Amino acid sequence: MSSQERIRSNGRPAEPAKGERIADWADGRLGVYALAKSQMRKVFPDHPSFMLGEICLYSFIILILTGTWLTLFFEPSSVEVVYEGSYEPLKGVLMTRAFESTVEISMDVRGGLLIRQIHHWAALVFVAAMLVHMMRVFFTGAFRKPREINWLFGWTLLMLGLITGLTGYSLPDDLLSGTGLRFAQGAILSIPIVGTYLAMFLFGGEFPGTDIIARLYPIHILLLPGIMLGLVVAHLILVFYHKHTQFAGPGRSEKKVVGAPFFPIYVAKAGGFFFLVFGVLAFMGAVATINPVWLFGPYRADLVTTGAQPDWYLGFSEGLIRVMPGWEINAFGHTLVLGVFIPFMLFPVYMTLIAVYPFIEAWVTGDKREHHVADRPRNVPTRTALGVAWLAGYGVLLIGGGNDIVALKLNLSINAITWFVRIGFFVVPVLAFWITRRICLGLQHRDRDKVLHGRESGTIKRLPHGEFVEIHEPLTEGQGPRLTAHEQRRAPDPAPAPDTNGVRRPVPRGERMRVRLSKAMYGPGTQVEKPTAEEYREVTSGHGHGGDGGGH
Repeated sequence: MSSQERIRSNGRPAEPAKGERIADWADGRLGVYALAKSQMRKVFPDHPSFMLGEICLYSFIILILTGTWLTLFFEPSSVEVVYEGSYEPLKGVLMTRAFESTVEISMDVRGGLLIRQIHHWAALVFVAAMLVHMMRVFFTGAFRKPREINWLFGWTLLMLGLITGLTGYSLPDDLLSGTGLRFAQGAILSIPIVGTYLAMFLFGGEFPGTDIIARLYPIHILLLPGIMLGLVVAHLILVFYHKHTQFAGPGRSEKKVVGAPFFPIYVAKAGGFFFLVFGVLAFMGAVATINPVWLFGPYRADLVTTGAQPDWYLGFSEGLIRVMPGWEINAFGHTLVLGVFIPFMLFPVYMTLIAVYPFIEAWVTGDKREHHVADRPRNVPTRTALGVAWLAGYGVLLIGGGNDIVALKLNLSINAITWFVRIGFFVVPVLAFWITRRICLGLQHRDRDKVLHGRESGTIKRLPHGEFVEIHEPLTEGQGPRLTAHEQRRAPDPAPAPDTNGVRRPVPRGERMRVRLSKAMYGPGTQVEKPTAEEYREVTSGHGHGGDGGGH
């Protein structure tokens, strides 16, 4: 019954309240009630790992809020001034207006240092949460159809987050950020033929130029955040439309979702979690100082900070360049600096592998079905091993990006660390791949035994003939489907069936490659066979090991 149809106790129509009149007016023009009625009660599966995506979203919101506040006080100017502010150690020092305004925000603006710290911590958490969130999606196969486009949206957000972070910590024009810009300029100069022109255009002349801060500023506060905001909205729309993937369990299938309604359950949880994330970031900003530009001082081209390090998410790109041998090729009056150019090109290649993997796996498997049930990582050993190998390579390069700090803290030779990274870049991912796949197969064996024999109870029983056995407890109602619901693929037969004349058609090269890759992912030795119903009946009937005390 609408507000106009309500009746007073005396039988006359009740006068609707002002709020109800406004709601009725809006609903008559926007159709909000019908939309909310059909969508707000939409059921979503629930799992603690879904909070990783929420941390990304809330960190991004906090970045927008704190960044907007900082724009009110920061001046992106390369005009040189003499500092006469309240911070005594810098008085009389020549610096740019950009650095001076950053020091003023930190020292003179009420709450300015706290907002700067929250902003920087939120940026670090944002990128970290995106990386972990994407790895969760990768390991569980949540990128499969129909979510490939959303995977690309998330990957683009990660790449834009890296670039936005680089432009952001370059704005204060302190000695650390200037060193980072010098590093970026050297990488750009290594591009054959056009590198010099690109660097001159970007910096407005010879490094450091006078235009770089003014150019980075609108990119950092308008262009990149605007693109990211659009991608976040598109990402959330697709998440809402497709819903999260769900793990196998009782009543769950590709067509049936078990979870909680979006309103009020998810809305209430999301609101509380936002303030929790905000509180943690505020606490980190208050107690853990990060990027103390007043200690670094203003940028000077003839100086470099000791132990200069980029933020962690760009450390592996610097590691590529630090450990690469200084190879050069001189030809036709040009010098090709391979020691910088090769790592500079490897960085996008390394990241692009993540972006295209869903399409590679779909091509290898030939699977065109929709998937709404997530994989357990152990049940897809090759994919899981590939993800761990990628992370292992990332970690090795991160050590290379801080080889001087590692050498200093651990009292090691920097040359030894550099050679370890050079060799480890090729060896460690292979070892990580092999070890991870062996662990996954071992976990599959354990799951198989658990399905057939039940859970180990720790209770030992002696049988009449003197044998000691452990009593196994039966699995709960939800454990059985979780351990057996996954499907096990088979590699296709590379040899096509002969036609009516007994002639086999030639197999295209692309098809042969697809078969080889499929065999590597799903061939013999890549998975443990699930127990069959016959095996289970045989064990539970007392003819197998299942007769160890009736623990089934």
